[in-house]
Amino acid sequence: MNHLKSLFLLDPSITFLNHGSFGACPRPVMKAYQAWQRRLERQPVAFLGREYHQFDRQARQALAEYLKADPDDLAFVPNATHGVNIVARALDLGPQDEILATNHEYGACDNAWRFITKKTGAAYIRQPIPFPVNSQAELIEQLWSGVNQRTRLIFLSHITSPTALRFPVEEICRRAREAKILTLIDGAHAPGQIPLDLPGIGADFYTGNCHKWMLSPKGAGFLYTRREVQSLVEPLVVSWGYSATQSTTTGSGYIDILEWTGTRDPSAALAVPDAIQFMQDHNWESVRQECNELLTQAIQQITNLTGLEPLYPPNSDFYRQMAAVPLPPKLDPNTLKTRLYDEFHIEIPVHSWNEQPLMRISIQGYNTPEDIKALLKALQTVLPELI
Repeated sequence: MNHLKSLFLLDPSITFLNHGSFGACPRPVMKAYQAWQRRLERQPVAFLGREYHQFDRQARQALAEYLKADPDDLAFVPNATHGVNIVARALDLGPQDEILATNHEYGACDNAWRFITKKTGAAYIRQPIPFPVNSQAELIEQLWSGVNQRTRLIFLSHITSPTALRFPVEEICRRAREAKILTLIDGAHAPGQIPLDLPGIGADFYTGNCHKWMLSPKGAGFLYTRREVQSLVEPLVVSWGYSATQSTTTGSGYIDILEWTGTRDPSAALAVPDAIQFMQDHNWESVRQECNELLTQAIQQITNLTGLEPLYPPNSDFYRQMAAVPLPPKLDPNTLKTRLYDEFHIEIPVHSWNEQPLMRISIQGYNTPEDIKALLKALQTVLPELI
């Protein structure tokens, strides 16, 4: 993967092991993104008033092919959290309803559900899922033990942010459909990191980011909604798209109300096909496999150093290009994170989850074994001083 490093704009003085937070865009994709911006500014009225819907359709078509979905079921949104908010606001919730999630969810989305349930009287249930994990069957049963007659929707990360745990969402969505429970999957970290077949997953709603593991510019995400439940969706922002549903500007009222919300720069979304092409040009399935192998080695080396057990079974499907490793319980996460960056120029998240210090490692195509060696060397120096 050494040849890919030069294709990214990342600061070469930083060992960057935090792709999961905001992603990183390759040079060719950034060039395409900026070309769209220049085209927009050259003739804004023609671009936004007469040409945009055609460009948007082409970009959604490319994304739909990548995700094995119908383009009319995919709307571009700024990010996955935005998609979660759309669904949360659209549901007609009341005190009789429960939203079932886990204690592994992204904090911003937890906040969205707390806000909604405070207004509606519904309950937001964060079902505890023990970590480490042993099997998918065990994980499914632990989640399903929180289901009851009040459960209106199951909200679940495909790959979690704090613990980097991959949930078996296909089976969970199947069981939920049988029980007539709606499902919303937060796929912020999934597109680009693992192959996706959105209809095959079976979620009623699936929202994801293109700007993370798909390598698109910042501000490109999507909300997929099964055709049968699109009537439930309402716009967060009511604008021209609301009345456009009568004239079928895009051919889909679902797309109109979510995408046509006023003046904005759509360039990030329009560059998504270039990001997909970049991955195809560089045999990304092979790159992902190499990343997984390097990550597996990193987990083994760090747990050997700390003497702590890994959080996932070795070589399992519970992680792909991003994983969490446990750190000694007495360690202060903020101190370690600050020292790694200030003294060793290593960008990596260190945080506490359920009072357990964790380090989350992201391995993308630009990372190399030298990056892991730099991290190990720094840990060998700093850990003995902090515990």
